[in-house]
Amino acid sequence: MGTQYVLWFNQVGMNDVGQVGGKNASLGEMISHLSELGVSVPNGFATTADAYREFLAHEGLDGRIRELLAALDVDDVNALVATGRQIRELVMAQPFPAAFETAVRDMFAQLEAESGPEPSFAVRSSATAEDLPDASFAGQQETLLNVTGIDGIMLAIKEVFASLFNDRAISYRVHKGFDHNEVALSAGIQRMVRSDIGASGVMFSIDTESGFRDVVFVTASYGLGEAVVQGSVNPDEFYVYKPSLRAERPAVLRRTLGSKASKIVYADTDHHATVRTVDTDPAVRSVFCIDDADVESLARQALTIEQHYGRPMDIEWGKDGHDGKLYILQARPETIHAHGAQSIVRYSFKDDGKREILAEGRAVGDRIGAGTVRVIHDLSEMDQVRDGDILVTGMTDPDWEPVMKRVSAVVTDRGGRTCHAAIIARELGIPAVVGTGTATQDLADGVEATVSCAEGDTGYVYAGKLDFAVEEFTLEAMPEIPVKVMMNVGNPDRAFAFAGIPNRGVGLARLEFIINRMIGIHPRALLEFDTQPADLQAEIRSRISAYGDPVEYYVTRLAEGIATIGAAFAPEPVIVRLSDFKSNEYANLLGGSRYEPDEENPMLGFRGASRYVSEDFRPCFELECRAVRYVRETMGLENVQIMIPFVRTVDEARQVSELLAANGLERGKHGLKLIMMCELPSNALLADEFLEYFDGFSIGSNDMTQLTLGLDRDSGLIAHLFDERNAAVRRLLGMAIEACRKAGKYVGICGQGPSDHPDLAEWLMEQNIESISLNPDTVVPTWLLLAGQKD
Repeated sequence: MGTQYVLWFNQVGMNDVGQVGGKNASLGEMISHLSELGVSVPNGFATTADAYREFLAHEGLDGRIRELLAALDVDDVNALVATGRQIRELVMAQPFPAAFETAVRDMFAQLEAESGPEPSFAVRSSATAEDLPDASFAGQQETLLNVTGIDGIMLAIKEVFASLFNDRAISYRVHKGFDHNEVALSAGIQRMVRSDIGASGVMFSIDTESGFRDVVFVTASYGLGEAVVQGSVNPDEFYVYKPSLRAERPAVLRRTLGSKASKIVYADTDHHATVRTVDTDPAVRSVFCIDDADVESLARQALTIEQHYGRPMDIEWGKDGHDGKLYILQARPETIHAHGAQSIVRYSFKDDGKREILAEGRAVGDRIGAGTVRVIHDLSEMDQVRDGDILVTGMTDPDWEPVMKRVSAVVTDRGGRTCHAAIIARELGIPAVVGTGTATQDLADGVEATVSCAEGDTGYVYAGKLDFAVEEFTLEAMPEIPVKVMMNVGNPDRAFAFAGIPNRGVGLARLEFIINRMIGIHPRALLEFDTQPADLQAEIRSRISAYGDPVEYYVTRLAEGIATIGAAFAPEPVIVRLSDFKSNEYANLLGGSRYEPDEENPMLGFRGASRYVSEDFRPCFELECRAVRYVRETMGLENVQIMIPFVRTVDEARQVSELLAANGLERGKHGLKLIMMCELPSNALLADEFLEYFDGFSIGSNDMTQLTLGLDRDSGLIAHLFDERNAAVRRLLGMAIEACRKAGKYVGICGQGPSDHPDLAEWLMEQNIESISLNPDTVVPTWLLLAGQKD
């Protein structure tokens, strides 16, 4: 039987990786098995590995290539460039076997005929060793887009074959231990989706940063998907919660608007592989390029693909601008979190002092790296990069891989968290800050700097080499202790990562942190938008453009923050403390100075429950209630509970309870628990009466200490007297714990005390407190201390 040169996608599956490579085998697998389950994949065909080997064997080309590679030191950048170029020129000069060319021409004629008027095609590489569960080839070989006509197809296939010997591919195989001779290439010829006039992107059926598995992470931008993959744009980002999606509830947890400044479209020329980059119309940059229905539809396809393959997946997709349909273009195993987290590695600065920020962008990973800045504008400058340097460039593509393995960190002007630089940085275990906008201008070549991705969703480049610590905890199983260890989480950006730390839920999620980080606008400025000065209206419009209505923006962003934390820790309880901004803090929000009083001591002024029941602030409080109801009742995250701060009197407790019920948050309805912050001496002294309106207490040790000892928390002059372990404070804490236990109600502590003072945590456990909620960085050490396994 002669060589089989080409196969339709529906003739191959995952058992055929050795013949058509991982990418094409996966396309065939999805067309054959997932089409009826709602996964749409454009049709096409693949050339075979046998055809590739026959092509190289002609006139001894494969032998000459082996000789050149055997003599190459891939760590010599200049030699790598020269050898790669020489091999590719040899491949491009090699004619195709006649039988192979005939087979391609015949099959392409059929594909072209069924593809509608004026079709164009993508010609993609698919290596027989690529996309394995423990290695991502991340675009090591070539992809050519908008290829038309059989002559264009044949030339594109030749370029794909030659790309097996790109500099980055040669280097990658050597460092991953793959034998050059054992890797063959298949070319996939696939009908293109008209995403050039639609949208496209990348999605993962797992959180790319933390490995959290209950979300689908979707990125999207206008035009062809290469812009997102390469990192030439900052795309829109969406998180979709899998359990809500499976329950057919609204499932988009949060949305992040990308700048989408450019897009890749078809070029107006008759030559093959013709695309160009153009500026995106400013009118559409400020809105999301796909809506929630599209996001959830994509996520459903991702769930189907993940279930079929039995592992998290990395998926490319496109939305056709003609028919409006969503298509899957590629699917491969996600490799960074493939084996699950075996331990927790935590990076933190040794000095918490003020640091000079040189640049900032999207954080990739959670690490810190320091070194000398090398601003590189072109691949020809790669030999300037030394081991341990910080690579700063506009964007990276697979050609940069040989130099990226040398550096301590990567910083780019463009790109999102699924761009090439981000993928390779995760694989190499180095921090990357992408999408900074102007890092190549702001960072001077040769200066020392520190790159931090350990502080949330935003990554920073700081001046100088800063001292940082690295701690690793191997967590086989945490020991049993008679108290629940919970966590204080205020930053939704870190929620998925924090959820990987052993915990029994969130004892304190501060709503004001969400307002400050994700909204930054005073709620009354949004409620009374039409009465604001013109300049303030313009500033507000610029921030809310993707959401439209000012009030809906506030509610939606609040819900996103709450839902993200709720989803990260489900089914464990997440206790959300409703807003406890003081008047000076509210005044700092956009538009806030128009509404806030000037108080001498805001810490003891207009805050907490007093705000909620006041006529002036009640409409703002009702927006918070709407957000919580949406998360609990619409999205189904009933593990979210409510906590009320700074309740001064029993009558305030009654009023707040009634106000919550009037806003659809009735205690006990849909399992809703209402917790009160026990942080004033009056709360402990009259605990029985307060508990009539609540399902338990969460002790706030900071305010309890301040008000018991008559200390101003903000005063440095008497800071030495501030101690939560004071006998008077302990007496009140003990009273609160005893009252809750007697009433059979929940009692925990979420104040700073146990995080700062392990001996206080031990005392609280002895008092039979139900839970201790700690800062994330103290959870493991305190847990081990309480178990008697740590001094």
